[in-house]
Amino acid sequence: MEGQLISDIARRLGESRSILFVTGAGVSADSGLPTYRGIGGLYEQEATDDGIPIEAALSGAMFRRDPAVTWKYIHQIESACRHAGPNRAHHAIAELERRFERVWTLTQNVDGLHHAAGGRRIIDIHGDVHRLICTRCAHRWRVTSYAGLDIPPACPECASLVRPEVVLFGEMLPFDRTKLLQEQLTRGFDAVFTIGTTSVFPYIAEPVIDARRRGALTVEINPGTSEVSHLVDYRLRTGAASAMDAVVQALDRL
Repeated sequence: MEGQLISDIARRLGESRSILFVTGAGVSADSGLPTYRGIGGLYEQEATDDGIPIEAALSGAMFRRDPAVTWKYIHQIESACRHAGPNRAHHAIAELERRFERVWTLTQNVDGLHHAAGGRRIIDIHGDVHRLICTRCAHRWRVTSYAGLDIPPACPECASLVRPEVVLFGEMLPFDRTKLLQEQLTRGFDAVFTIGTTSVFPYIAEPVIDARRRGALTVEINPGTSEVSHLVDYRLRTGAASAMDAVVQALDRL
């Protein structure tokens, strides 16, 4: 049955010109990255070893009050990502970006793996842990890892406090990326894939809801159930890497 689903998805995708991929932690699971919570999650316990919820540790309020605490856990996240590389799902999305007229990826992940796979049209709505910015002089730079950095690091230009360009809990989404997302959604997509995300945030569920309203192809790749599972045309209850590889292979056979 799944083979037939893949064939049907590929057939409809072959008739498309524009695609949006919406990705979450599940797309990076095959790269060995832990999910945020749940079995094997980086933060399975209710509280951190500092006795506070991880959402509080990684909040804008905590960063303003005690940046060392926030940096401690950002450093843990970066360390978990440090030796991971893009998997077949990331590469497949990058390949389809080159094959179709207009392809965008909206990702919640801060691991930078879509970029590492060669993707160019990426809206990393929550930022990227590898991009750093000074809180005083706004000097920006990119690092490949935090190895060798003092935690928290100091700006190389003015020695002031630095933060990664990521959205902390309680902070607004970056205006430039939300604007770009809305511009692309206004244009519409022929197909929307939601991959490895529970779609609990409205701005992550919205593209699927909008696509459904327009009659576009909607596909979910997720071993579990999400907030949009009941809306999509096709559900592949499997991992992202194997599913995306199968879709690309089916496209090649058309």
